[in-house]
Amino acid sequence: MTCQTYSLFVLSVIMIYFGRFGNSLILAHLENDIDQLKADFNSSNSDVADGGPIFTSKLAEWTERNEKRIILSQIVSMYLDMLEKSDMSKAHVRHISEELYTLKNSLPDGLKKLQDLQNLAKLQMNDLKTQRKAVHELFSVLQKLVDTPASLKRKRSQFQRRCKC
Repeated sequence: MTCQTYSLFVLSVIMIYFGRFGNSLILAHLENDIDQLKADFNSSNSDVADGGPIFTSKLAEWTERNEKRIILSQIVSMYLDMLEKSDMSKAHVRHISEELYTLKNSLPDGLKKLQDLQNLAKLQMNDLKTQRKAVHELFSVLQKLVDTPASLKRKRSQFQRRCKC
């Protein structure tokens, strides 16, 4: 895959992953819009290959469906931010933006989880009040961490025993 096709690949993965496109005609039309966007941004320039891909390499590291929803929701938001700063009077830019907004609206849980992660990253762990709260919750957090794998395994085995499929 060449560097010029990364944007199409990432958008295709996002849209197909969330079931937005069952119709290949819609994806083909979007491909034409993306080709026009590539021309707008001069993405055939040789410096596009420098440093490797920015999104597709990240997608390979996220394996679970819920994890992918988190990273894909962030990628969609980044594309929307980029497109909002471009020439929205162009039909192909508007069309891509509309499709991405539709996808973004279908990702509420991914966006919420992403916001939770961002809020955790902003916590001031050198603040005494924050430290007190964290220590107060430490046992509960550790309990959830220890119980999670066993409880998931137990729930699965209980379901399998109940299910007479």
